[in-house]
Amino acid sequence: MNFQPLQVEGELLSNKRVGAYHLITIVVPGIPERIRPGNFVALAVGGESTSTLLRRSFSVYQAQERGLYGGTLELVISAHGAGTRWLAALAPHQMINVVGPLGRPFPLPKDPVHALLVGGGYGSAPLFMLADALRQRGCRVDMALGAASADRLFGTLEARRVTNALSIATDDGSLGVQGRVTDAARSILERSNIDVIYACGPMPMLSAITALGGEFDVMVQCAVEESMACGIGICMTCVLPVRGSDGVVRMSRSCVDGPVFAGDRVLWESIGSVPEETLGAPKSSGH
Repeated sequence: MNFQPLQVEGELLSNKRVGAYHLITIVVPGIPERIRPGNFVALAVGGESTSTLLRRSFSVYQAQERGLYGGTLELVISAHGAGTRWLAALAPHQMINVVGPLGRPFPLPKDPVHALLVGGGYGSAPLFMLADALRQRGCRVDMALGAASADRLFGTLEARRVTNALSIATDDGSLGVQGRVTDAARSILERSNIDVIYACGPMPMLSAITALGGEFDVMVQCAVEESMACGIGICMTCVLPVRGSDGVVRMSRSCVDGPVFAGDRVLWESIGSVPEETLGAPKSSGH
């Protein structure tokens, strides 16, 4: 079930530093109970007098329908631009305008399966709600996490709690094996009969995990990390080429058609361009 998004004035409950990231908790009436694993929310940034018009979109790490202060959302922030730096600097009790839930959530299996969840950096954030939902359906859940360094991993301790098996890789070898998250995922695929892979992280990682899934004949569901300006399908800045079930390539909007796509449907090598075979694309003149 997909819920209509709400626009709510939320109150920051806490802002904690977790490794290289900030974990913020926002009290937002009406939104948490509508969140499903893979949904995202869009936050207004900069305050009332800001000239920053575009919202910033974030996957949801945790959504609690009830609590001492009401329903809450937990989001992981990587402060690398003006908007995210503003969010990372907020103090408790400051207000944030939130729109959500947005996007299509991860599809869940009807029957118990053996699932592998793969997260790159703070792309692991939405995988923890997913892990809980899968376990409630009787699924076995394994996880592979990877990042450049240990401080850029997110959720390693919780991953040990919610999974049956965990494999970690860092580029510099500061935690787990030295290598890429694809190496960590491969180690699980080689010793287990995985039925489905769910992945979230940078585009190159998702492309590599999709290829790895093809090698082992395992379906891959990818939550893409694409820049989103409006979050509601109007501006067309987050489009990427996706081949539909009818074989036709269309420029799909990550914010409303995704962010979750079947990995083998995405034309990873053509992201950032419009392939000639795309429906409605201008044809080459041949000169």
